[in-house]
Amino acid sequence: MSDEFRKNMALFPIGIVMKLTDLTARQIRYYEQNELVFPARTSGNQRLYSFNDVTSLLRIKELLEKGVNIAGIKQMIGPNANAHEDATVLDDQSEVKRKELTDLQLHSLLKQQLLVAKRPGQVSLIQGELSRFYSN
Repeated sequence: MSDEFRKNMALFPIGIVMKLTDLTARQIRYYEQNELVFPARTSGNQRLYSFNDVTSLLRIKELLEKGVNIAGIKQMIGPNANAHEDATVLDDQSEVKRKELTDLQLHSLLKQQLLVAKRPGQVSLIQGELSRFYSN
């Protein structure tokens, strides 16, 4: 399984995303309404978020804390999100993979994502936010 496919694979329900990002369900849905994140939907209409969605939500949170408003955030990250190359994947293959993953395997995937730095010597936003869930 490629790394890009794994980052875009729909894995996390909104409850887990809330815990990972410290955002409320309402905030997350608001960012979706404003086309800042694009979670996949199951046949039962449940939202499922990918690693990329969690990273985007953490970036939105960081920008809001710095005083940037939603319109500014849309201008900064909106064009990238609208390209849909980072859209969350929920097809037959990803659905089967998601159902096969145990909680332990999901935990391992998340930890693996935290260990991979985007740039040498720098810690990504997702690493800083999610590292509190893991002890060394």
